[in-house]
Amino acid sequence: MTKNKPSLLAQIFSRNMLICIFTGFSSGLPLYIIVSLLPIWLRSEKVDLETLGYFTAVTLPFTWKFLWAPLLDRYTPPFLGRRRGWILISQVLLIISLALFGFISPTSNQNLTLIAALATLCSFFSANQDVVLDAYRREILSDEELGLGNSIHVNAYRISGLIPGSLSLILSDHFSWQTVFIITALFMLPGIFMTLFLSKEPKISLNSHRTLKENVIEPFKEFFSRKGILSALAILAFIFLYKLGDSMATALISPFYLDMGFSNSQIGIVAKNASLWPMVVASIVGGIIMLKIGINRALWIFGVVQIITILGFAWLANHGRFEQIGTYELFALSLVIAAEYIGVGLGTAAFVAFMARETNPLYTATQLALFTSLSALPRATINTQAGNLINYFGYYDYFWFCFYLAIPGMICLFWIAPWNENQSTKEQKA
Repeated sequence: MTKNKPSLLAQIFSRNMLICIFTGFSSGLPLYIIVSLLPIWLRSEKVDLETLGYFTAVTLPFTWKFLWAPLLDRYTPPFLGRRRGWILISQVLLIISLALFGFISPTSNQNLTLIAALATLCSFFSANQDVVLDAYRREILSDEELGLGNSIHVNAYRISGLIPGSLSLILSDHFSWQTVFIITALFMLPGIFMTLFLSKEPKISLNSHRTLKENVIEPFKEFFSRKGILSALAILAFIFLYKLGDSMATALISPFYLDMGFSNSQIGIVAKNASLWPMVVASIVGGIIMLKIGINRALWIFGVVQIITILGFAWLANHGRFEQIGTYELFALSLVIAAEYIGVGLGTAAFVAFMARETNPLYTATQLALFTSLSALPRATINTQAGNLINYFGYYDYFWFCFYLAIPGMICLFWIAPWNENQSTKEQKA
């Protein structure tokens, strides 16, 4: 006896998919402020590339969030429930801390240290929010909804980048940076609205009497026993490597556009027009494709697109710095940004769906935190050398270097996501 499967339109326009839009936007905005807006702000204040490279270390909390994720699984705030309560706490702290950047001027080493400390604190609050949002999303989505739901989440995540990557840059040419950061921080309000009024606490049967030790050890023990040691290690290696090339390529992408001769407003306007519509189309098409072909094949197809789009940056860098910005130069920037948003958006959609599929609902927060921490590790460690590598290679050779870094992650797919194997079906039969 089989249940009637909801129509494709019913799945797309369901309440859960609407919530995925808000979770994606709320999750992406703080990170894009840290990795996109802050570097271009500091670069416009004459901070050198080497310093900006080391500045990427402020995202380290994203790589360690699995350490405190068990606490978020174990303890429940006295309001809104276990998931929604922690989400609201994180969002309120974020809206305050993000606005504080506008009250610091990067004119001295002491102030740069203060900015780095505040950015690290914002990363912690953002990582905390991600732990709970990821768990919440996994708990409200059925296995059939994972592909589409995570596709919508990822593309909403990408759309949030238009605020610090486009609107904020345009505003910076007309207002003080203090005003820019306050306005940008206020875009956390839709997420707070979702938490308070739209979302509902998921009904997951959990043992509320588990000790903290059980919450820390059992999620990892369950994952390794369920997958087997070798298979589990292969999955973790894939998670670390799949986004490595793309992460390196985009580590200092905003300063790259600036060094190519584009102004803040030009970058902002072009980013908005060149990324929004391709990304919306990619969101719909990517989610539908995953419904039709499954997550495994999507990882292969979207991964290839993700790798190829890295070469767009090499093509743009090959032109050298533009002395004058005309129609051709703006078209070139538009083409590169559009390709990047399509390729990375598709690749990330399949990647996030894969990570969600590999979790056990009883330990969602901790296991997803482990996976997403590993995926964020290159950004907080290897990316710190981006400025040094750019100075050594030059932009053109650097982007080819990033292209080759992306290949090992694709090779891992032979073991963890074979083209002709439907993993979810396999596990259902086991």
